[in-house]
Amino acid sequence: MHPHEQPPAWTPAAQPLDPARSAPAEPPRELRRILRLFRPYRGRLAVVGLLVGASSLVGVASPFLLREILDTAIPQGRTGLLSLLALGMIATAVVGSVFGVLQTLISTTVGQRVMHDLRTGVYAQLQRMPLAFFTRTRTGEVQSRIANDIGGMQATVTSTATSLVSNLTAVVAAVVAMLALDWRLTLVSLLLLPVFVWISRRVGRERKKITTQRQKQMAAMAATVTESLSVSGILLGRTMGRADSLTRSFAEESEQLVALEVRSSMAGRWRMATIGIVMAAMPALIYWAAGLSLQSGAPALSLGTLVAFVSLQQGLFRPAVSLLSTGVQMQTSLALFARIFEYLDLPVDITEPAEPVRIAQAGGEVRFEGVEFAYEGPGGDPTLSGIDLTVPAGGSLAVVGPTGSGKSTLSYLVPRLYDVTAGRVTLDGIDVRDLDFDSLARAVGVVSQETYLFHASVAENLRFAKPDATDEELAEAARAAQIHDHIASLPDGYDTLVGERGYRFSGGEKQRLAIARTILRNPPVLILDEATSALDTRTEHAVQQAIDALSRGRTTITIAHRLSTVRDADEIVVLDAGRIVERGTHEQLLAADGRYADLVRRDAELAPTPG
Repeated sequence: MHPHEQPPAWTPAAQPLDPARSAPAEPPRELRRILRLFRPYRGRLAVVGLLVGASSLVGVASPFLLREILDTAIPQGRTGLLSLLALGMIATAVVGSVFGVLQTLISTTVGQRVMHDLRTGVYAQLQRMPLAFFTRTRTGEVQSRIANDIGGMQATVTSTATSLVSNLTAVVAAVVAMLALDWRLTLVSLLLLPVFVWISRRVGRERKKITTQRQKQMAAMAATVTESLSVSGILLGRTMGRADSLTRSFAEESEQLVALEVRSSMAGRWRMATIGIVMAAMPALIYWAAGLSLQSGAPALSLGTLVAFVSLQQGLFRPAVSLLSTGVQMQTSLALFARIFEYLDLPVDITEPAEPVRIAQAGGEVRFEGVEFAYEGPGGDPTLSGIDLTVPAGGSLAVVGPTGSGKSTLSYLVPRLYDVTAGRVTLDGIDVRDLDFDSLARAVGVVSQETYLFHASVAENLRFAKPDATDEELAEAARAAQIHDHIASLPDGYDTLVGERGYRFSGGEKQRLAIARTILRNPPVLILDEATSALDTRTEHAVQQAIDALSRGRTTITIAHRLSTVRDADEIVVLDAGRIVERGTHEQLLAADGRYADLVRRDAELAPTPG
């Protein structure tokens, strides 16, 4: 494949997001991938392993000390030995506790670092995804993957590895110590463990399925909350009288989540409870077996050995039960890891080349050479076809046409929000696909009709374009955008919170804030995507003055809805069904009396009458 040929654009059919519909990776492969997450921290994990091993050895020493107390120190009245053995038991408890605290500290730190790596990895991957992904994916679904799915793995990544090693070491140490005391009673103790393992594996598979359904339901709820409780969602719901309906819909989704949570908690609960009962009854079975062996003439066990063995048995069963629970938890967590890996494996269509071209300062010449574009990728229905345009550095191009003609799509190709499916777009003669992302972002600024402002102060919103901008630079940019006086009149000035999506400001004010933000960025190429189409005539005039100041000396590509804003462009092109059907200056196109002249007459008919 040629380096500039594009793979098919991401679509739900090509890359399903639903794990239930996509073929899951085989568990061994998933487990290997999970283990690779811990690889950067193997040094710390080795320390945890040493602490776990030492803690297990200390733990099995206590029953042997107890045997000596019962069989030797007390019967023989050796108070010195009794004191020494008692101090030994206390010391083992202290040392075991200290080791436990240290291993918890280290393992929790490692687990949290792994979660940080996962969150950052998913966020970085989503930042690389094409615009098409976000137009087809609900925002709440994306947020749920980062918050709920990764958050749900906290117990697994912070404690499971330590628990697994700790309990496995404890089990092995206990079995060895039990064999040293009496091999026959050890066989009786281990007889049912294979059955318990089989039961726990079945419970784990069952919970994994339920967890997948639960996380999907949590994602659906997150999407509902994000959409309906945003400022726009509240306005729409109340003006349409749908607040009660939305509440009922949310309640129904919450009820489904309740049912799934109960199913998840109760899945296999009775079977695991049965395991607990059997293990709790094992000491009685050991006493019973010891009594029978004594009556049958077998060598008698000392009281100390019997008590020590039962103590070791409990030291075996506690970690064994914990191991089984850990196995169930790991099975459940595989469903969460599968959802996270699904996002990490999404194909990234727009990437930097292996050796990108970096430019310190772009001149600003933009060319479209034989450009074609289809949202479905090569072979799909073209949105743009046969586009050949040149905008000289410092020149201006206006693109007009009916709705759906491909105007905005054309503007998306310059900053690489999408990549062409044929032909190329160049900046100063360099294919934009060969440029590094930073160079392209510095060179091309975009002001669209959908102005986005963060829920932060005016100053923070402006500094998003230039983090190191001084207060004077902010004020200068705001003056150029004709918004400084308004900001200065506010009680908090540039520290004023703009509100969610900028709802504390009018449409024209938000648009001028966006222009000020772009002025701070100071790009040599400017894309104006219907930046005034949603404004009234008076506000449009004020914003247009700010745009004129912003456009001065820059290469400007204007996507126009109102033709009054493009009369002075060096060249105007008319798009229809993705093709250029007319081109020329305002006067030339009027004289041709074609599509452009029709659009001008339509604008004149729709223009509001004075008074």
